[in-house]
Amino acid sequence: HPSRQRFLKDFLQRDEPSYLAYWTVRRYVGKGVPPKEVGNPAEVVQHVPAELAERARELAVETDIDCIVTIGGGSSTGLAKAIALTMRRPIIAIPTTYAGSEQTTIYGITGERHKQTGKSADVLPKVVIYDPELTVGIPAFVTGPSAFNALAHSVEALYAPGCNPITTAMALEGVRAIHSSLAQVMASPADVDARSDLLYGAYLSGVALGQTSAAFHHKICHVLGGTFNLVHADAHSVILPHAIAFLSPALPREMALLAGALGGEPAGALWDLAVASNVPTTLSALGLTEADLQEAAERSVAEVAKIA
Repeated sequence: HPSRQRFLKDFLQRDEPSYLAYWTVRRYVGKGVPPKEVGNPAEVVQHVPAELAERARELAVETDIDCIVTIGGGSSTGLAKAIALTMRRPIIAIPTTYAGSEQTTIYGITGERHKQTGKSADVLPKVVIYDPELTVGIPAFVTGPSAFNALAHSVEALYAPGCNPITTAMALEGVRAIHSSLAQVMASPADVDARSDLLYGAYLSGVALGQTSAAFHHKICHVLGGTFNLVHADAHSVILPHAIAFLSPALPREMALLAGALGGEPAGALWDLAVASNVPTTLSALGLTEADLQEAAERSVAEVAKIA
């Protein structure tokens, strides 16, 4: 529709996104009439705190929105999903990182040091616009961990509940695309072709996750984020090689497929990629202390036990 096209053109021209995630709520006021912005709060917090979700929902109800437009990373999309969960309004997602949340029905809201996740068709964006040029400004300390977040989606889709031959094919292609492009993106951040390949891999990873579910590795990362407020993407780059090393003996078929996509033994290849990409590789670097380990372990075991 012409008004929708004008809306997106005006929006993108006026608010060029950077690596700082933000979201906006807009309203269509009539056929052929440019949309009216009814709310554009800059506050976006990782892990979607429950109190922030409630404030955003109140704004959405107060302004009687017709749709939600989210530009940014997983935190932006997560907040949009929190609104859509209760408002049942369509989401238009324009991702500027590699989080992949825009391709899933998964939502997460954090309260009282616990991240509660769930699934609902109401939170799946109706439209997703990918543009690698919008990712060029992402700094290396965001790009690398965000790519590992996407990589974890594909890796876990190989064995997570709900996996099947189709999701496996998509996941392996996602792994290959990310593995082959991440080093180039980190070395040449303005390389749009490499950014495009990385975004392609992130898309496939998001779809694969959306068709399966969060498993062992993700459950641990949710604990680290929800309980200790560690950066979600950074937690992925730290945990993924170790999670795969732990699971490998129980998953010989899946690990053989993963080895083919990575070009080597999975845990070692993931570790090498993390080191080469200069992403975080220790929990202490993220702020977790030795005193936190017991609680982190106990909560992780409890979350992993819920996998069905």
